[in-house]
Amino acid sequence: MYRIDLLNKISEKGLSLFTDKYEYRAEIADPDGILVRSKEMKEMALPSSLKAIARAGAGVNNIPIDKCSEKGIVVFNTPGANANGVKELVILGMILAARNVAEGLVWTKGLVGEGDKVPDLIEKGKSKFVGTELLGKTLGVVGLGAIGTMLANTAESLGMEVMGYDPFLSIEAAWKLSRNTRKAPSLDKLLAESDYISIHVPQNKDTKGFINSDKFAIMKKGVVLLNFARGGLVDTPSLKKAVADGIVGRYVTDFPDEEVIKTDKVIAIPHLGASTEESEENCAIMAAMELMDFLENGNIKNSVNFPECILDRSGKQRITISNQNTPGMIEKITHLMADNKLNIADMINKSRGNIAYNIIDLDGNISEDLVKKISSAEGVLAVRVL
Repeated sequence: MYRIDLLNKISEKGLSLFTDKYEYRAEIADPDGILVRSKEMKEMALPSSLKAIARAGAGVNNIPIDKCSEKGIVVFNTPGANANGVKELVILGMILAARNVAEGLVWTKGLVGEGDKVPDLIEKGKSKFVGTELLGKTLGVVGLGAIGTMLANTAESLGMEVMGYDPFLSIEAAWKLSRNTRKAPSLDKLLAESDYISIHVPQNKDTKGFINSDKFAIMKKGVVLLNFARGGLVDTPSLKKAVADGIVGRYVTDFPDEEVIKTDKVIAIPHLGASTEESEENCAIMAAMELMDFLENGNIKNSVNFPECILDRSGKQRITISNQNTPGMIEKITHLMADNKLNIADMINKSRGNIAYNIIDLDGNISEDLVKKISSAEGVLAVRVL
């Protein structure tokens, strides 16, 4: 029986996939896996039984990735599962900014109590909210993953000129991207030529605050900046100055804090990017499937700290081994198996940074003694027999 701890409310569409091999609930003891959305885990004690964490969403800033890697715990996310929901909200953000809709709504609500005068007051006051259209404007998309690619394609269908920048563009994303999207030769080129800029990159030590005073200095006057990725990607003091100087005409963000909310020209959305029934269901389904395939078969897909490693089953028994990515580990492991007269039917070895992962299918059954020997070998992080 596999035990799954639910740290947040998870859609039933995902939970319903768990078979009778699984027990799941909040605060379950000795979990094999954890399903989480936004709950902060950085200070959480990780149970010794824990083998995997699946984040029902793309961002993993709430999960202690380094600590998990050291313990051989695989961390999954669900890239693309909420992409359409986020994309639609970014489009809404562009329209809100272009047409001054947010300010207009607040002003109109303030007319309550004016009675029959309301229609005339609206006709007289609407000129304060004259905006612009998206047609013909240039959208710069920074990061062409699942969300960025969908946004680029939709913006093009609205008549926008689209420029994209992503030095790590995957082949899969490239296939989905419209051929009319222009490739920016550099980030600075994109920032300098775009009327609208939408950020879709992960937040890490290299990207935190990367939209700063130097980058704002490159942008067009009156640019609309959209941040539906992570709040820390934009340096707040630099943003406030850029707004005051008229460089940023609107800042639309799904990750506001108090300083951002207090800033003029900000449209602050309360983290609604993935808050649709469809997104929550899609994320839950993908997260549950990732956990099940890993716990039952050892396969890894969409991990943020382990390499992708998938092998169809063959042989009588399967063993998975996580280890430090150092020379000689495969030789050490296979020699131990050969010494115990175990024939390997099939195997795969993949690495990612400092971590390597192996799936090995055996023609025979592995003994507990051999499992202990492999587990105690220097550099081995985790061993499972499936």
